[in-house]
Amino acid sequence: MPIQKILVVDDSKTELHHLCDILGRHGFAVRTAENGDDALRRLAEERPDLILMDVVMPGTNGFQLTRTITRDPRFAGIPVIMCTSKNQETDKVWGMRQGARDYIVKPVEAQLLLAKIRAFDAA
Repeated sequence: MPIQKILVVDDSKTELHHLCDILGRHGFAVRTAENGDDALRRLAEERPDLILMDVVMPGTNGFQLTRTITRDPRFAGIPVIMCTSKNQETDKVWGMRQGARDYIVKPVEAQLLLAKIRAFDAA
């Protein structure tokens, strides 16, 4: 199934704007959430095809939220791409162990992000 609807979870309005701009210009329908509670509400309202997840957020962090989402039978099939400034290999390994399917480091390069999203279309 092609990726069309993307939920972007990030507490930075600048990052949300940047990511929404990239995705919107390439035809994706984008919804945003600024924290874990907001993200869970958005998931309950409409199921996205993919989630871009920041890690460093107030309250529930992206690692915790990814674990919650990927272990919930209602949402387990939704791929999560961690999209974070945390660039250590241990962060990437931990994110993948929480259920993320891919990991990208900020600042996000548009072509790399789009390639990672398209990889799920081909899968």
